Amino acid sequence: MNLDGRGTEPDGKIVFAIVGCQHPHISIFIEEMLALRHSCAGIYDAGDQTLAKQLAEQYQIPFAESVEALLMNEEVQIVGSSAINSEKIKIATLCEQYGKHLMLDKPAVVDREGLYQLEQIISREKIQIGMLLTERYRPSLYTLQELIRQDQLGKLVSITMRKPHRLRPHTRPKWHFNKEQSGGIIIDLLIHDFDLLRWLTGQEVSEASGRMGKQILPEYPEFYDTAAVQVELDQGTMAQLYADWHAPEKCWTWGDGRIFVTGTKGSAEIRLAGDPAVSNEEELLLLMTHEHELEEVSLRTPKSTVTEDFLRRVQGKAHEFTHEDLLEATRATLLADEHAKRVKFLKSMTQA
Repeated sequence: MNLDGRGTEPDGKIVFAIVGCQHPHISIFIEEMLALRHSCAGIYDAGDQTLAKQLAEQYQIPFAESVEALLMNEEVQIVGSSAINSEKIKIATLCEQYGKHLMLDKPAVVDREGLYQLEQIISREKIQIGMLLTERYRPSLYTLQELIRQDQLGKLVSITMRKPHRLRPHTRPKWHFNKEQSGGIIIDLLIHDFDLLRWLTGQEVSEASGRMGKQILPEYPEFYDTAAVQVELDQGTMAQLYADWHAPEKCWTWGDGRIFVTGTKGSAEIRLAGDPAVSNEEELLLLMTHEHELEEVSLRTPKSTVTEDFLRRVQGKAHEFTHEDLLEATRATLLADEHAKRVKFLKSMTQA
């Protein structure tokens, strides 16, 4: 679907808006759009407006009077949203009604009913929907995918992804701890990993099972803080996905994320936030094969950012992340959540 001139300024700038602002992830979209010299018509959230007003001040964006004021603005062509996870599908429905393309923070939906509604919106092909699955656009993962395509690792045998996260519960809104609103740890965090599995391997998820554990915060009985998922892909590659909310407060980043890939010709490791002995910021990609000892691989810059790739899709140009990618990653994540056993370890709770 092409931009038709509506919602663009004379020099080709796109006008966008933010509808629903409950997670700071949306700042990625805002910053990338502004860096491309596009303009924001306004930002609004019908609920807690604390973050929306903070971002409005930070980026010098007008704070809108209502959601309707933005959606009915004919100049607005694209909407970004980091609404409460369970409410994003409502915003997608509104965007389709008003003919606005939509970039969502992850996850897009939290249950099968939401997935069905998302499938229906996408099938009607009136708007394009993107999601801020930013991992694909990291230099380390972009370079890893090139190594895999070049057959430097051989046939993929196993992929392990480890993603601990800092929780800082006092900084989180209450909806974060509510399963119906947030989706829970697997849906909220592992959506990144299921997208990466498909992208790196070219395979689809055939089975997923696992465990979710609860050790903390008895005041939030639906909040599970650890998840371990075993995945079988349709061409035989196995995957192990792990996430938790237990990264120490003194961690140098959001969490010491690692990815391990094993193939018949070699293996690779990614340290997503670098190695604190080397750098607190840089990503690292390490490679070892049957012919070559362990080495650090020079990273290549991705061809685009997540926002640039989405804009190309909106404009009908060649792009990386598709509607199929969005739906299949979401479907696999919901499958893993449905097939995970819930285990509570708090003394005041019984096993479930």
